Parts: sequence; structure tokens; C-alpha cells
Amino acid sequence: MKRANVLGAALVAGLVASAGPVSAQTVGADLSLFSSYVWRGLSLTNKPVAQPDLYLTFPAGKASVTLGGWANLDLGKYDDAADDFGESGGQSAFNFAEFDPWAEVSFPVGEKATLTAGATGYIYPNDAGLTSDFNTVEIYGKAAFDVPLSPKLAVWYDVDKVKGAYFEGSISHTLPASEKVSVALGALAGFTAGQHADFDSSGDPQADFFNFADNGFTHLDLSAGLPLSAGIFSITPVIHLVINGDDFVKATSPTSESDAKLWGGVTVSWSKSYGAAAEEETTE
Repeated sequence: MKRANVLGAALVAGLVASAGPVSAQTVGADLSLFSSYVWRGLSLTNKPVAQPDLYLTFPAGKASVTLGGWANLDLGKYDDAADDFGESGGQSAFNFAEFDPWAEVSFPVGEKATLTAGATGYIYPNDAGLTSDFNTVEIYGKAAFDVPLSPKLAVWYDVDKVKGAYFEGSISHTLPASEKVSVALGALAGFTAGQHADFDSSGDPQADFFNFADNGFTHLDLSAGLPLSAGIFSITPVIHLVINGDDFVKATSPTSESDAKLWGGVTVSWSKSYGAAAEEETTE
């Protein structure tokens, strides 16, 4: 499942909020390598993953429209799937485990806010682990504010299988470490309303599809990143500390659980703008 914040789209949304109408197209790509796949606090793999993302942003009046596709690849084969989480069932290495097509539109509200509405699909092509039986669709809305700590609010609603809502609130701040290096700090809290298992008195789930054990607080994710530039690429190593709330989030493997977990990796990003705005920046 695609992470809440798509780097390229977030950057474009910020430009929309600060610079008014968008007059250039932007194409971009990200490649993330992570120690494990953690989505909404849930551990979906116990081995490293690769997560590519490709997107195109183009103007629509004062708004911007972004179309993209994101994927998850399980890099490791699991010797015993009963002892590990593997999204594709762990049957082979370099397994294409998930594809998420997504589309969104962002537009400025005043000078300090950007609103985003979108939809994403979740497609699982494997015969083990998460299979096509779990394919589903979510719609979402986000609000980002250009004020101190850059607060963001977001809600996703599953309109197909799970039929419930998930909420996130986050803040972030960048601290200069030197003239050329800064540290990006973030804090994100997740909550769910309706994406729970709905256990009965015997402990049996009444929901056919669900993401969490209970409604309410799911997790707190504290992160620290180090954005770097290398020619046409930006490289961001990041580490996350997840404070687990929901019982499913506490599960770090099929046989163990913890109140906290660490995960991290690095994202390499590239983007290029075309059109009037890009030409103006080149000639200035």
C-alpha cells in the first residue's frame, strides 16, 4: 500500500500553494529501498523491499493533477513463511508483490493551505500472501498548511473491501546541520474508524476484510531524514521509530510482537519540469 506522502506530489503541492497557478508539467520518479515494508504502522514484510514510484503532474487552471503508479517488490525469499511476514508469501526473491495506481488533484486555498483529493487502487498479483482477493480501492483527502511545523491532515476511505476510514495527522520541521546539510524531522499519528476486525465475544472477527484489530489510535511514527543532493538526484536516508498502539501494529512477525519497532532505508528521487514555468526559470 502506497505511503501517505508521495515525495514528488508533495513537492509539487507545495509549489502550488506558494507560487499560484502551475504552468509547467513535471515528470518524476522515486526508488526507495527499505529494511522492511511498514504501512500505517503495520509490518507487512520482515525482509528488505524495493518501492519504485513514477508520476506525472500537469496544470489544470490553478490546480495541479498528478497521475502515478507505485509498486512494492519483496527482495528476499523466506525459508519459513510461518515465522515471517512476506507480502507475496515469501516464495521467491525479487517478487512483484503490489501495484498501486493513483491519481490526485491539488489546489491552493489562500496563501497558506493546499487541499488534495485523490484515489488509489491496491492490486496484489500473487497466489500466496496478499492475493487478488484483497484488491481494493480507497479515496482520500488531504490538507497541508504552510505554517510553522507544516501540519498536515489526511483521511482515506476504503470504498470496496474494507469499507472504513483511516486518518493521519503529521508535523515536520527541518533543522540546519551545516550550510549544505539539514535534518528533516517528522511525527505522524494514525487513527482508524471502521477498518477494524470487529471481534465478537469469542475473539472471532466479524468483518470480512480489515486492517486493524480495533478502532482508535493505531501508531505514532517518529522519523528523521537527511536530504542530500547528487547532481540531478536527491537522496534521502531516513529512519523511523514506530510506537505501536493497535494489536495488529504490535505484531512484528507471525510469532512475536513489540510496543515499538525501528525501520528505515533510503529514497532516490528525480524530477524534471517542462513548459512555460520551467523555461522562465532556465532563462532567469
